[in-house]
Amino acid sequence: MILFACLPLGGHAQSLDQAKKLYNEGAYEEAKPAFEKLVRQSPSNPSYNLWYGVCCFETGDLALAEIHLLVANKRDIAESYRYLANIYTSSYRFAEAVGMWEGYIAHMKKKQEDTETLEALEAQLAYAEKLLRMKERMEDVQVIDSIVVSKDKILSTYFLSGDCGSLQSYGDFFRSTDLQTTVYVNPKGDQAYYGRPDENGRYALYTQSRLMDTWTDESPVFAADTADNNYPFILGDGVTLYFASKGNGSIGGYDLFVTRYKNNAFLAPEQMGMPFNSTANDYLMVIDETKEIGWFVSDRNQPEGKACVYLFIPDESRKRIAASDDDLQLCRRATLASIKDTWAADRDYSVLIGRARTDESALAAPKRLHDFEFVVNDRTTHYTWADFKSAEAANAYRKAESIRLQIESVEQKLNESRDKYTAGNDAARSRLKPAILKSEEELLTLYAQMNEWIKKTRNMENQH
Repeated sequence: MILFACLPLGGHAQSLDQAKKLYNEGAYEEAKPAFEKLVRQSPSNPSYNLWYGVCCFETGDLALAEIHLLVANKRDIAESYRYLANIYTSSYRFAEAVGMWEGYIAHMKKKQEDTETLEALEAQLAYAEKLLRMKERMEDVQVIDSIVVSKDKILSTYFLSGDCGSLQSYGDFFRSTDLQTTVYVNPKGDQAYYGRPDENGRYALYTQSRLMDTWTDESPVFAADTADNNYPFILGDGVTLYFASKGNGSIGGYDLFVTRYKNNAFLAPEQMGMPFNSTANDYLMVIDETKEIGWFVSDRNQPEGKACVYLFIPDESRKRIAASDDDLQLCRRATLASIKDTWAADRDYSVLIGRARTDESALAAPKRLHDFEFVVNDRTTHYTWADFKSAEAANAYRKAESIRLQIESVEQKLNESRDKYTAGNDAARSRLKPAILKSEEELLTLYAQMNEWIKKTRNMENQH
């Protein structure tokens, strides 16, 4: 709260005293008209301009607030620095925000402000500097369409190709209470990724595998990460993970991050740049490589309960915007004030937009659901468990499928060990060799067992 010094009041004693009282009580809307009148009468008075500028700021008129706060700032009034820093941050003029925070901190040090307050202000300065660096590394992305929807209707705007997997709400997938999160299922339908609250109430990312017709073996994606993480999506390569996080250096609410799976773990997450990330919540990055498009969600500049789904053209190179003297244009690109600012000259995006809005699953002819493909004989092939005529044969095939999953797991570990063996030195090879030989022997045994159960399955089903 700003305290007022004694000033000559002249003929405006009563109205100024009332305005100051309202101001100190936080009633900025009520105090604003009186300060506006005083500023008109004394346009160069720094105190009047400060108070009127603060009232404009607190009532949402940032453009007018900046004009009057700058008058006070020219006279080096401390509080003008703080309010201008906030105005410049909200308008993405981060270089100017940094300068204002530095000026305000200098004033507070002269006043010998307490350590806790100074540390909080230094954190604000560091935040503005981080935003500035992110803006300077802004990606040259073409955002070709956008639609504002209720936050609970976001998934209705995502139409993924079948070979990119599927997105579902948590409630639909688990048939339980619908949390504010989504579930991604890979194209094979045997791996799911999702966010849910952990034992501390923070959202964390988990994955499960499908064994036969049961989802099991839940495990955390990031075992040691205590940040609030949510909204996962796996790219078609099977190793690139996009997700949203409120930690990991987020610049405001949820930020978008990307990481990759390597050597049995995900690498340290990399924060996406602007305009994907903003000082608001940004989440649910999804890329459809078949359609050559991507989506992400942001609640920047949206009313409560609403979010904007942006459609963009993915670029693996993540090319940055070249340095420019036109900072206003950079601000518009960073905030996505108008998506047309991101468009390439004379390019028609109608085909891509139409492709994005096409639900291919609704157009495709109905297909028979395949849990597997098991050839019984020359005339009969089973695709679901209900196709089996013999319960004994079905149980035998379940055992064969269970062994097949074990084989996949062993083969994955064996391939990783072979890669390490090839790249390793003599000591590493010596250490890895027994494990490789053991895995190879285990595979031979498992393949023999699986083939035996398949043979039993076929005989039982044909006899039935």
